[in-house]
Amino acid sequence: MNKYLRTSLLALMAVPAFAQEKAKPEDTEIYEPVPPVVSALPGQIPSDAVVLFDGKNLDKWASSSDPSKAAAWPIADGAFTVDKKFGGISTKQKFEDYQLHLEFKIPEGIHGEGQGRGNSGVFLASTGPGDEGYELQVLDSYNNKTYVNGQVGSIYKQAVPLANPSRPNGEWQVYDVLWTAPRFEADGTLKSPAKVTVFLNGVVVQYDFVLKGLTQYIGQPTYKAHGASPIRLQAHGDKSEPISFRNIWVRPL
Repeated sequence: MNKYLRTSLLALMAVPAFAQEKAKPEDTEIYEPVPPVVSALPGQIPSDAVVLFDGKNLDKWASSSDPSKAAAWPIADGAFTVDKKFGGISTKQKFEDYQLHLEFKIPEGIHGEGQGRGNSGVFLASTGPGDEGYELQVLDSYNNKTYVNGQVGSIYKQAVPLANPSRPNGEWQVYDVLWTAPRFEADGTLKSPAKVTVFLNGVVVQYDFVLKGLTQYIGQPTYKAHGASPIRLQAHGDKSEPISFRNIWVRPL
């Protein structure tokens, strides 16, 4: 090796060690902004959460088809049950990125099969009339066969769940969701897509999945520009017994 090249290489190799000798611990210490203190005791709602349902009323919700109408799903024993004749309900408040907690129960002794068995959905952002938005599927997937990108834990027709930790009918099940809303340029073109991580009964079923657009029953997903949106619960038209929900809260991020 050329002696000048060898000398240059040795000098370059020595730079990091020399630089580290000059560095100080405080060079990489950050003191502001200070994270807010959040009380998060076991089994309790985080102190900074927006409580969407506490077992008492649906004041934070309205009809999805007519926001001027109060949500009229029946409440009993700290839970509310889908009223398929009334239609879906949506939060009055709009959200972008958030952490969501929600519990649901498939009724014991439910009838039906496939998509006609305990069907509902959590629209993580409801962007328009009908079933327009991004749907996290709710379905009885305990010994109930259907297309796998439509079972519980799926992002409907887009993402197959990584596992099926469904509990038997009559038991409460738990969704915990981290949702990143899509962002759009001023001209309506997509700037960054939506992403979601989902836990079902403590098991990861979606991990940082990048959505291809709005979830569609028929056809391919596409994006349409929108801003902050309500969260919606679906009143599916199947003929099986309706499911119930309880303990719903959200932490805007």
